Amino acid sequence: MAVDSVRARTAARVRARGISRTWQLCAGAFLVASLLVGLGVGPIGIGGIAIVESALSHIPFVHVHSPLSSVQEAILWQLRAPRVVLAALVGGMLALAGSAYQGVFRNPLADPYLLGVAAGAGLGATIAIAFRVSSSTGRLVPLAAFAGGLVAVVFAYVLGRSVGSARATGALVLAGVTVAAFMTALQTFVQQQRTDTLRDVYAWLLGGFSTSTWNDVAVAAPYIGVSALVLILHRRVLDVMSLGDDEAASLGINVRRTRLLVVAAATMGTAAAVSVSGLIGFVGIIVPHTIRLLVSTSYRAVVVLSFVVGGGFLVLTDVLARTIVSPAELPIGVVTAFLGAPFFAVVLRTSKSIR
Repeated sequence: MAVDSVRARTAARVRARGISRTWQLCAGAFLVASLLVGLGVGPIGIGGIAIVESALSHIPFVHVHSPLSSVQEAILWQLRAPRVVLAALVGGMLALAGSAYQGVFRNPLADPYLLGVAAGAGLGATIAIAFRVSSSTGRLVPLAAFAGGLVAVVFAYVLGRSVGSARATGALVLAGVTVAAFMTALQTFVQQQRTDTLRDVYAWLLGGFSTSTWNDVAVAAPYIGVSALVLILHRRVLDVMSLGDDEAASLGINVRRTRLLVVAAATMGTAAAVSVSGLIGFVGIIVPHTIRLLVSTSYRAVVVLSFVVGGGFLVLTDVLARTIVSPAELPIGVVTAFLGAPFFAVVLRTSKSIR
């Protein structure tokens, strides 16, 4: 009877949460507006209506004439569009991964770099940049960063699970910190051995979309799409797991297997994102917590809205990065750090407990 009572109360709490239609429309409007701003802002300004008409002119059987010149069309669809689309994908993935990590670890400060993904990706990219023998090998940087991120999380998971099932969540977090510190040390060693490539390494580490192409979008999109789908399908499970492992187990959830699946999906998506964008911090902290403050603490809302709002957030952040010191451009990682560090401090101060 006691178990049935726990199941009934937990199920009722989970069913009661969701996203109102108003917030769905607000999140969608925010993303669309961000995309239009990202596509329109630049040395050559392009209006929102002109962008929409140009887009419609490329759709078969839709008889709309583009008001843009050939030069504007090239700027819009070959230079700005891949940059904006990639920023939206990366921002959405980082925010979504942050919300997923916070759910499975029940830690409000968890983000996509929790398990050393950033440090592993940074090491992989540094090795690829430092030891390349010609400019063509620069194409290996995304692949090396992806591999480094996956290797880091595998090591962190193996190390964390080696302590046994007791306190597994806390051990996994500490293992991630350990792996990140070790890989950062290796990265520093490689940089010192190849000082002639320091500028290229730091340019990648600080993140940015200035050289983004449709090929980068094609490389990252499949991994991000699969990861996002897995995490969104598990949003209700994250709601249950946020109540505690015992409550989740009482509802028939295999906590260990679910946690592994969510962590693997979030890590794969994060590794794919940073492999084409460089290291961009704090998105996984800022966006999910903002949604919790404004909308709901339920992961049914946080997970879905994080993906949508995170995409718009990073697109607008990229606009700031390329306009604040125009015609020069700030690394986007610097902008997110300026925004995220104070936000992180507030979250740290107001968190009642760090699990």
